Amino acid sequence: MSSIRPATRPRACGFHRRTFRATVAGADPKALDPATLRARIRDRIRDKALTMGFDAVGFAPAALGPEARDRLAAFLAAGRHGDMGWMADRVDQRAHPQALWEEARSVIVLGTSYAPHDDPLRLRDRPDRGVVSVYARNRDYHDLIKGRLKTLGHWLHHQTKAGVKVFVDTAPVLEKPLAQRAGLGWQGKHTNLVSREHGSWLFLSEIYTTLELPPDDDARDRCGSCTRCQTACPTDAFPAPYQLDARRCVSYLTIEHKGPIPDDLKPLIGNRIYGCDDCLAVCPWNKFARAAREPAFLPRAELTAPRLADLAQLDDPGFRQVFSGSPIKRIGRDRFVRNALVGLGNSGDPRLRPVADALRDDPSDIVRDSAHWASSRLSG
Repeated sequence: MSSIRPATRPRACGFHRRTFRATVAGADPKALDPATLRARIRDRIRDKALTMGFDAVGFAPAALGPEARDRLAAFLAAGRHGDMGWMADRVDQRAHPQALWEEARSVIVLGTSYAPHDDPLRLRDRPDRGVVSVYARNRDYHDLIKGRLKTLGHWLHHQTKAGVKVFVDTAPVLEKPLAQRAGLGWQGKHTNLVSREHGSWLFLSEIYTTLELPPDDDARDRCGSCTRCQTACPTDAFPAPYQLDARRCVSYLTIEHKGPIPDDLKPLIGNRIYGCDDCLAVCPWNKFARAAREPAFLPRAELTAPRLADLAQLDDPGFRQVFSGSPIKRIGRDRFVRNALVGLGNSGDPRLRPVADALRDDPSDIVRDSAHWASSRLSG
């Protein structure tokens, strides 16, 4: 979270008169009513964000409805967040944006497309290769988007003297319901955001501001009777449409989960070694998505079809070198090698057993667990 705040509390209308001339080109600010002024500054923010490289921009009140709050409460009460205790630690701030920052009046929700250039599921039939989620095949998106957000926030503060806080998936912000309120898309049956223009491939980020900006219309759910995302899940992580049990989700198991992966789920993970795109990739709305234009999101050559045997043999210095600047780096060598060994065990190729055998005495508990499991699987 970053703050860009004025020295004095903003006026109730959200603007300073001396900034109107810079904000509303060609108009006498005294001749415009407050609603028109707010609409014009909103339009300027949208135009500025799009020229900076954001692909979608929407505006919502700094508040969430009871449906979003109830869904979060039910998710946590059922324990479906697993090891992600941080979701429950600040639940009030997550469910009530103004509990995070009481001066916030509006939320500017921004989307950045990372739509792939190739089929994310193309390696499913190559069991000796590891599948890395599309979003993690190159630079860490947090760094890139945070820089753009700060630039946009500074511009907004300079124009209006309003208070601003920026967020990129690093604070208790309920991003997807806010994005739906801002009209960027709707939460699909896989619980992720779906956009009519960008499919299931949007990074979300937010600017909380003291400005009172006209909101966009809520996005309407357009999933209809489609259940492709539900049936595509390899681990049956959806108890019902619009519900996720993270404890069974491959993305949770390979990224957020810190312990050994449960034995009953290991065979279902296949060769997915960091995240999973199956439920996203099968969404019919992806046919309208254009491939991401941001060069930083193009996949690194070494992550397009990496050999599981090579990844499983990485030591800590090697892991850090290969994944420098990548979001994968944050899970550390041990969890990553754990994942690679699960993929190795699912390869069905006994020639790869020596790689697993060599790690049965690894200092890491979770690596040893996966190495023993993989060795046993590959021995028949």
